[in-house]
Amino acid sequence: MPSVPSRRHAIADDIRTKISTGRVKAGERLPSEAQLASSYAVSTATLRSALALLHGEGLVEKIHGKGNFVRPSLRRITYIGRGLTPMREPPADLASRVSARTTNLQAHGHLIDLLGVAAKSPLTELLCLSHQGKSPHSLARIYVPRDLTPTDVPTESHCYKGVEAKLAEFRPPLAEVRERVSARPPTPEEATVLRISSAMAVLAITRVASDRTGRVVEAALLVLPGDRADALFTTHHMTDERTSGE
Repeated sequence: MPSVPSRRHAIADDIRTKISTGRVKAGERLPSEAQLASSYAVSTATLRSALALLHGEGLVEKIHGKGNFVRPSLRRITYIGRGLTPMREPPADLASRVSARTTNLQAHGHLIDLLGVAAKSPLTELLCLSHQGKSPHSLARIYVPRDLTPTDVPTESHCYKGVEAKLAEFRPPLAEVRERVSARPPTPEEATVLRISSAMAVLAITRVASDRTGRVVEAALLVLPGDRADALFTTHHMTDERTSGE
């Protein structure tokens, strides 16, 4: 006999159907949790458990102090491995934008090993948050030695290319880029900033770029929600082409 779905799964299925059929539209606020619990005749705990399933799928987002909203359909981000411009984002006509906040700090903790510098070495952190419309889309923390930091990093741009292009003006040519990709749960801060469920996996990418002397000139920690991110790596194989003489 087929198993009977639990109440939380049945509620999630019902709300999911209302979203997919357009009865509840993107950006629309759901009834309060108390109202939903009453209409489904369940406890608030069961109702929240059902909503957690929808949060994890990226269908519903909870905005602190405002309630639960149907998340607009977001275009996917593609991380391009082995490239100088690592992010391929939605076109500018989709109202995407990146805000950047610059902070001066001294190397400490994991930053010492990440950049291969002495403790308290002067660094600059660029905290970059991308949005599509009003929805947060991705998060990046970029660390650069202070002497390689431009003074006019744009605080707003259409994509990461604007920030990356400005950083490239001040650094020497890159000789090596090392990337590590892993999937993990978001930290509480990441879940809050990106407005995602703590149950949704994120794609965490550590990208470290060095110059010809081996000095680390940039280290980036990227966090991409799993419901809208892909990573693409392309390997070019060299062929041994021999031209025979006449």
